[in-house]
Amino acid sequence: MGLPEHYLTEGERIVLSFHPHWKRLVLPTLAFIAVTGAAAVAIYAIPGEYEFAKYARIAVAVVAFVALMLWSVIPFLRWKTTTYTLTTHRFAISTGILNRSEDDIPLTKVNSVSSDQRFIERLLGCGTLRVESASEKGEIDYRDIPKIQLVRLELFRLVEDAGRDDG
Repeated sequence: MGLPEHYLTEGERIVLSFHPHWKRLVLPTLAFIAVTGAAAVAIYAIPGEYEFAKYARIAVAVVAFVALMLWSVIPFLRWKTTTYTLTTHRFAISTGILNRSEDDIPLTKVNSVSSDQRFIERLLGCGTLRVESASEKGEIDYRDIPKIQLVRLELFRLVEDAGRDDG
């Protein structure tokens, strides 16, 4: 998970590496249960003596398959292929299922680090990490960061260390 060791520069080490919070998987899991249950009931409810029963069951299975792909499998793959890696030199964000998008923020370019948590996020221990950098992107929000306080404190500590090393 995260950056492979051969992508690290000399003296760089991985401090934290993680996926978005598991709360992103709640709706896809509920969709999986609902679609699977509805498809099973629909297939069972089609009378066997019905002339086109075989085709009706195939149609239900195809619709269920497409729904599962859209509402469960693709969101799971998005979650699984999104990684955040905090190293001693950068904050790397990698996303994408088929196409890959990677974003690196050098810690020396980070101006400020803050976090926001709604009530339910405080209960779950996640939140939004706001990183303001001196790059063209400026302020960037990363949602559903697990253990947000630990990540924010570690990122802030590494930014401070990077600032001391430069000066």
